[in-house]
Amino acid sequence: MSSSTELPRRRLSPAQAETVARLCAAVPAALAEHGVDGFTVRVAARAAGVSPATAYTYFSSKNHLIAEVFARRVEAELVGPDPAAAPRERVLQVLTGLVELVLIDPQFATAVNTALLGHESDAQAARLRVGLLIRARLLEALGRGAPSGLVESVELAYSGVLVQAGMGYLDVEASKAALTRAVDLMMSN
Repeated sequence: MSSSTELPRRRLSPAQAETVARLCAAVPAALAEHGVDGFTVRVAARAAGVSPATAYTYFSSKNHLIAEVFARRVEAELVGPDPAAAPRERVLQVLTGLVELVLIDPQFATAVNTALLGHESDAQAARLRVGLLIRARLLEALGRGAPSGLVESVELAYSGVLVQAGMGYLDVEASKAALTRAVDLMMSN
């Protein structure tokens, strides 16, 4: 992510960073085992081998923790588009990668929706990091000559698809197909 889109983060010592990484790594399995409703910061702490008090030092709520896990996943795994591909293909590369990151697990998708759509300030900070990275990838995919408003239209399409998928209405393939149709409609000239 470019320095113009990065938000300041709390500086952690190596030991603190390791604790946060262990907590984040414990989330997917804990969500799978306990479900969205049964998942708590305490459950993640137990799975990570840290005390609940330590976990709450870094994460104010389960939504904050889940939003951070998703932000880290997007930062680490959402690859940039292939510069040799046509703009439509580049946009679909970004969107397909995003769908696969979110919908890797239905419990995770539901938890991410809840976390990112809430009003908790700590979760909102992670949501903003994710949004800025995705916007940067889409701008890169569309290139300089993209029509005004196209990025926002694509953002609305993917956010709608991800909400529907998080509610269980769309699976991975249906989500990709819906996004492909939307991109084709938006980018046909």
